[in-house]
Amino acid sequence: MKTQLMVAVAASALLAGCAANMTEEVASANEATAEAVVIPEGTGYFASDSTLPFLAPDFTKISEADYMPAFEQSMAIQKAEVQAIINNPAAPTFDNTIVELEKSGRMLGRVARVFFQLTGTNTTDGLDAINTEISPKLSEHSDSITLNPDLFARVKAIYDMRASLNLSVEDSKLLENTYDSMVHAGALLTDDQREKVKAINTKLSTLTTEFSQTARSAMSDQPLVVDTAEELAGLSEADIKAAADFAASKGYPGKYAIALQNTTQQPMLPSLENRATREKLFKLSYNRADGTTDIDTRLLIARIAALRADKAALFGQPDWASYTMYDRMAKTPKTALDFMEQMVPALAATQRREAALLNDMIKADGGDYDVKPWDWYRYANKVKAERYELDEDAVMEYFQLDKVLEDGIFHMAEKLYGLTFERRTDLPVYHPDVWVYTVFEADGSELGVFYFDPFQRPSKRGGAWMSNFVDQSYLWDTKPVIYNVLNVPKAPEGEVQLVSFDWVNTAFHEFGHALHGFFADQKYESLSGTATARDFVEYPSQVHEMWATWPSVLSNYAKHYETGETIPAELIEKIEAAAKFNQGYDFGEVVAAALLDMKWSALSPAEARALDTVEKVDAFEREALSELGLEVDLVPPRYRGTYFSHIFSSPAGYSAGYYSYLWTEMLDRDSRKWFVDNGGLSRKNGDHYRKTVLSRGGTMDYFDMFENFAGRQPDVTPMLEARGLIGGGDEAADSEVSDGKLPAGTVGE
Repeated sequence: MKTQLMVAVAASALLAGCAANMTEEVASANEATAEAVVIPEGTGYFASDSTLPFLAPDFTKISEADYMPAFEQSMAIQKAEVQAIINNPAAPTFDNTIVELEKSGRMLGRVARVFFQLTGTNTTDGLDAINTEISPKLSEHSDSITLNPDLFARVKAIYDMRASLNLSVEDSKLLENTYDSMVHAGALLTDDQREKVKAINTKLSTLTTEFSQTARSAMSDQPLVVDTAEELAGLSEADIKAAADFAASKGYPGKYAIALQNTTQQPMLPSLENRATREKLFKLSYNRADGTTDIDTRLLIARIAALRADKAALFGQPDWASYTMYDRMAKTPKTALDFMEQMVPALAATQRREAALLNDMIKADGGDYDVKPWDWYRYANKVKAERYELDEDAVMEYFQLDKVLEDGIFHMAEKLYGLTFERRTDLPVYHPDVWVYTVFEADGSELGVFYFDPFQRPSKRGGAWMSNFVDQSYLWDTKPVIYNVLNVPKAPEGEVQLVSFDWVNTAFHEFGHALHGFFADQKYESLSGTATARDFVEYPSQVHEMWATWPSVLSNYAKHYETGETIPAELIEKIEAAAKFNQGYDFGEVVAAALLDMKWSALSPAEARALDTVEKVDAFEREALSELGLEVDLVPPRYRGTYFSHIFSSPAGYSAGYYSYLWTEMLDRDSRKWFVDNGGLSRKNGDHYRKTVLSRGGTMDYFDMFENFAGRQPDVTPMLEARGLIGGGDEAADSEVSDGKLPAGTVGE
């Protein structure tokens, strides 16, 4: 998914289009106070655009010492640029206010895009220290723009006259977003309230940066360490050797270590035969950052929640969720909660039914215990292997990473959209494992540049994501420079790099984000590509997962790494049939995490401040989980609050927004049905999707956008069927879940 550059940089984007034609009174005041503003000139690498093709960053010319001066200079430059707009004695117009504001902060955007990508993918102690220092300064800088009353006076005057301005659709959306974002930032608050908001924003920036670094440390610095190879029985020889090498690198020579990964469940668990080792690995993951070791984020997340609730209260909102969802497709917490809660009865029934199947398998395997979370995937895989005759290791042998990308993903993009790709080695990269490609349109013209960073490493945060080094913009005549980041465990040197089918899906998903960015067709960066609502942005990426198993795509890339044999059709049928099994866990952990996010985001100021001890934080989260109606003792949430980086690692992030993955899956599954009903993989369908969705950016209402694509409003039924929660067969829960309609009042709410 696309990362935000931090609120300060977002400010220059969100404020990209303040509008014009102020009232005579405001214009006269400007004339009376107008002063010439000297805009400083930047120095160093980031002072001007890169000289490389597409303005791609030249990492050979960037050092850690460049960042702090560049940040300080670029903030000073943008402040002067904004002040020049305010001081302009001429009557404000769309061009001299909105467009000039869109242009402001160019240097800040350049440095932030590079810096925050590196802190996520290849960080160092030095970069972390800079991040700690600069984050509150960036927050203060953002507030100096979004909460500037003189700037807002111009914006409001233009907004009030918008009906008479004859603006284009994109200009109108820019004006609307600018006004709404400034109001949301606090422009209509009293002076005293604005000062309180500024103080809260600064504190949140500091605390969320601290959380991000602490959560990453809890993951990367605390591996499971065992004494003997026997404790890792079930892993391959290569995995055991890698564990020995990793232990030595962490200061445990002669021992074996397994690194934690992002989520609660860990990928090594199904292979481990030793139940005690499984339990240790799971509990190390589940208990990370909760005081079990010397790393503890419990009071940190409570402070973040309290500050967010206090901020919401300043805006007259009952809680953070109500405040922060103002620009979402779903609009209100109730809509999102109703959407999720309608799935809970069938999901809970599925969890109980699947747990019974796993207990039967444990007994058949000679065990005398009931399934626990650390056992779940091991025995779910055994049930899959027995029921569907599916061998996950055998499946991996057909998925070689370079072929997945070049013969699978790129092939899909060619057939749907006419794109072609050319590997290049002349552009500098920030790590030797990064691959670079030029992307070409069907007519041979250059569309942009794509960076692919696939491998896990200690300096990289967990998960997978997409963002831009350069955004598409007709204002600047720039083409997109986009990166995808994965966390695939790297094969030992000399071995073929195979990946699991889960990582195949993830790679197709992230490239869906990339396509959303490449097909951007906007004048303004702030509306370009993936600059959409949180609960819409995952939709185009999820749709592209469908092509991973599309027969003509699959036959082009899924070939056995030794024999070259194309993956058998019956094996894919087994994969797809098995996909509806284990939804009790696969779907359940995501729903639990999304509901837990809402619990944290629904705290009132008093409730949040009451969480003033670690014991109270523990009790709150236990109670919140127990109220969900799911079997959380068997299926814990995908993230606990103590390492839930999506919701606590930035001032806003995915807070009150983790439901978005479910909401957009609803849009995704309904869109897959459209593609199938209309002939599947074809240029006609691809061009239609590009025209109606992928090229629209954040320029229009999302329900209208979906209707332009599908010819109707979205339906939740295909999602529930795909998850095995409704429909025929023993995979579906025997429970009524939904009539296929979205919660009442959703559309246009």
